[in-house]
Amino acid sequence: MSNTRLPSFRFLIGFEAAARLGSYSRAADELSISQSAVSHQIAQLEEQVGQPLFRRKGRGVELTVSGRLLLDSVGKSLDQIRNGLDRIETYMDDSLVTLVCPAPIAEGWLQPRLDMLLREHPALCPIISIDETARYIDEMDVDIAITREPLRQRGVFEVPLLEDELVAVVHADSADKAAAGLLCLESDLTSDRIGPFIREHFGKLRKRAIYDDPRLLLDAALRGHGVALVSRLLAGEALHTGQLQRLVEYPSLSLGTLWISRTEGEPRMPMVRGVFESLVRYAKP
Repeated sequence: MSNTRLPSFRFLIGFEAAARLGSYSRAADELSISQSAVSHQIAQLEEQVGQPLFRRKGRGVELTVSGRLLLDSVGKSLDQIRNGLDRIETYMDDSLVTLVCPAPIAEGWLQPRLDMLLREHPALCPIISIDETARYIDEMDVDIAITREPLRQRGVFEVPLLEDELVAVVHADSADKAAAGLLCLESDLTSDRIGPFIREHFGKLRKRAIYDDPRLLLDAALRGHGVALVSRLLAGEALHTGQLQRLVEYPSLSLGTLWISRTEGEPRMPMVRGVFESLVRYAKP
């Protein structure tokens, strides 16, 4: 373990400002201190590290090799601190509720209900993320998560929210539906469970296009490119408005239960609980 004594935080802030601005006087203006104070801080820092950090250049200063090496570490550290302070500021804004949700559910189910949610909670500013790697409830980054499996996290309250299924849909104006060809996801074709279902019930349809993103698959169906095998929840709005028709002659396949989660007990602010309860209510038949 290193025994190097860490410099004063004030010295490092003065050093970073002078390095970034190329001037002691401009650093002093930014930090609302005197130029002599900045000069004194940097002189003490140089004494502690045993290396000159700046050299004079015209009316300003430039970093030495040692100064550039130190700035690399100090700059990254200060950026991390600033990011942490920004996160705290966001956390203290009681109008923000962060909700993580799979992209198909966010687009097909949540977005069509967003106006209703905002009318019910006028002060709400939702942060909607489809980054499912950030789904863990931690009272800082994620307030509410909608997931395809229960999180089973300690200190998390979760309930079933929605049932989803894979359904065959086609554009309402498609004349010869079966002749249009099949649109599907690559991950479905290679799935041990969904792949055999597709081959058994849709094997006679010519594959028209294969996608790696369900939102692109939905867009292709809306453009009339063929019969699409999509999540019913993703296609929900298009089915409701009549843009797409469900082909009932083809069977559906259960995609399981979606769960909604929040902190157990009292959340960090009352609005989180209110939004959670609204979403649970919207999911009821």
